[in-house]
Parts: sequence; structure tokens; C-alpha cells
Amino acid sequence: METLRTIKYNEQTGGKMNKIAQKLGRPNRLVFAQMVDYFFRCKKDPLDFNDELLKNTLLKQHKDHIGFIRVQEKDLLIPIKTDVSRMITSQENIDNFLKELEQGLEQLTNRQNELSSVTKSYGQKLQGTDEILKGISSKLAVKEQLKKQFHYILSTFIKNRDAFNMMTPTKDKEELIKITRNQIDLL
Repeated sequence: METLRTIKYNEQTGGKMNKIAQKLGRPNRLVFAQMVDYFFRCKKDPLDFNDELLKNTLLKQHKDHIGFIRVQEKDLLIPIKTDVSRMITSQENIDNFLKELEQGLEQLTNRQNELSSVTKSYGQKLQGTDEILKGISSKLAVKEQLKKQFHYILSTFIKNRDAFNMMTPTKDKEELIKITRNQIDLL
């Protein structure tokens, strides 16, 4: 069996000890034994609030954290920032290109509309020209027919006139001229 010893302390210290024990969920005697083991192992003086070992440990951990953050910054954050900057610049270039393309397409559409109206106008003019050419062509055909008919009448007149001799009465000559004139009038 183990021999128990007693330590006397004031009520204020007892209250603090009870709070620590309740917070840790352990009995006062166990908490006290663990505190003694802690100070025995780390060789710390409980009165020394500026413990150099604790400071060095915290400072080393702090330096380790800062070093880790710097490595992360160097390896990850700076390349990410550079890539994001390049990506933003590329996106702005793409946006500008798309705006220029949109303006070009708008101008092209306007020019196509103008070309369409000009083409329609030329089509109407060509249709009018085609009708005029058809009229001229038909008039030329009529003219050619008239020429042929006139040549026929003329050659008939010349044949009949050559068939006359000196003895042909004037009446027949005048009748030939009258018939010829009537045929020309019928043209």
C-alpha cells in the first residue's frame, strides 16, 4: 500500500485546483501527480514565466510555420498569381477580339444589305433592259419582214414593167403603179 502525504494550501489555490481537475475530468490527486511529473520531466521552474525553453520551442514552431508559408507562397501562390494574371490578360484579349469581330460582322451585315438592295435595283434595271431589247428585236424582225415584202413588191413591179413594151397602153402602166402603191400601203 502506498503512503499518502498531505499538502496544505489555501482556499484560493484549492479552487483553482478544483477547476483544473474538473476541466480535465480527473481527480485532484491525479492532476497534482501529473503536474509534478511534468515539472520533473521538463525541468521548468513554475515561477519562471519567461521560460527560455518554452520561448525557443514556440519560436522554432513559429519559424517552421513561417517557412512553410513562404514555401507555399513560392511554390504555389506566386505561380498561381502569375497564371491568373496571364489568364486575365488573355481573357481581355479574347473579349477585345470578340468585340472587334462583332463590329466586323455588323459592318459585313450592313454591306450585305446594301449589296442586296443594289443587286435588286440592278435586277429591275436588267429586267427593264431585257424588255426594251425584246421590243427592239421584234421591231427589227418586223423591219426585216417589211424589207423582204418591199423587195418582193419591187421585184414584181420591175418584172411587170420590164414586160411592158412601147406599145403597152398607159392605162396598164398606171394600173401597175396603182397596184404597187396599194401593196406598199398594205405594209
